[in-house]
Amino acid sequence: MKTFTAIESLISQLDAQEVSIERKEVLQPLVAYIQEKSDKKEPININFICTHNSRRSHLSQIWAQTIAYYFRLENVFCYSGGTEATALFPMVAETLTNTGFQINTISEGNNPIYSIKYAENAHPIIGFSKTYDDVFNPSFGFAAVMTCSQADGGCPFISGAEKRVPITFDDPKAFDNTPQQAEKYQERSLQIASEMFYVFSQIKF
Repeated sequence: MKTFTAIESLISQLDAQEVSIERKEVLQPLVAYIQEKSDKKEPININFICTHNSRRSHLSQIWAQTIAYYFRLENVFCYSGGTEATALFPMVAETLTNTGFQINTISEGNNPIYSIKYAENAHPIIGFSKTYDDVFNPSFGFAAVMTCSQADGGCPFISGAEKRVPITFDDPKAFDNTPQQAEKYQERSLQIASEMFYVFSQIKF
């Protein structure tokens, strides 16, 4: 039932206390939503939304699903989408692979589809770029987590969302094609992992 060894090791070293008070306040509405759903024994659907569904929304989806599994919190289903569809940026897949995820390409092309595994017997996450209202995503009964300010400002209304939570992250795209690219993608990935760790560590069940 454990996540892969490298991922398990990384998660075990995350410290919820390192998340700032300001960020904890930003994360609290998501904690409250998950706790309410857990208390009612209802499915916990979370759709992480950004502009292009290429970087931050995928990292958030993958870490949230993985850490929910780590904490043995059942009925958590994480999704991602954009205000437009592009492609999952290759550096995201590389960063996650270096962290210990097993990533296989299901189909290639302009918008490749990936199988992303975090544990031997867990259902893999299917990663590809899509709009937030794609048929692959839930159409109702979910929390919409806005991971970038552009999507948050550009989408004042998300149809079907029970709750809308802005949890924005700086875009590692700013460092594409620079010597700092790998470092900055890893930095953003770890920030998101730490904050999702904090969120799920707060859930009582």
